[in-house]
Amino acid sequence: MTEREKMEMGLWYDANYDVQLGEIRAEAKELCRQLGLTPPTATAECERILRKLLPNMGRDVSILAPFIVDYGFNCFIGDHSFINHGAYLMDCAPIRLGSHCFVGPSCGMYTAIHPLLAAERNTGLEKCAPIVIGDNVWIGGNCVVMQGVTIGDGTVIGAGSVVTRDIPAGVIAFGNPCRVIRPVTEDDRITEVI
Repeated sequence: MTEREKMEMGLWYDANYDVQLGEIRAEAKELCRQLGLTPPTATAECERILRKLLPNMGRDVSILAPFIVDYGFNCFIGDHSFINHGAYLMDCAPIRLGSHCFVGPSCGMYTAIHPLLAAERNTGLEKCAPIVIGDNVWIGGNCVVMQGVTIGDGTVIGAGSVVTRDIPAGVIAFGNPCRVIRPVTEDDRITEVI
């Protein structure tokens, strides 16, 4: 069994020293670098780079550089979603971002799990767990979403939160660790439009 197969099965695998995985990560890093160096007005070139980096990206997705992934193929980004500057999607396991999602600046989504014992960690072993974010979710700036977390549809995660466990649909949640504060209700509707 290859290290990539172990990674995809959620088993402990050699994340640091496996040649195949290292080559895939190097290609993804180069595409991230190219995106960062491409003028944002060169929309066709930005789209070409993103389509190569993120083969599972939906329609009308906006991603602002700098943007970093480990692999790219494990990112599933829904239609009409927006990812602001400085996002890092550590996609060792799949990261599924629904449609019409907003991801604030400097957010991190981390699927990796490292051994707690230093001697084991130093061998390069890790395993990973997926992240699932529903449709119409807004994740504020400087948030961290940890491995294995699911965030339900229509939820708002406040800026600076560290999401360590599942958050249900239709709520406002924030903090470190992130916790549900209240539901999103009709009282949150904008009443004054200019």
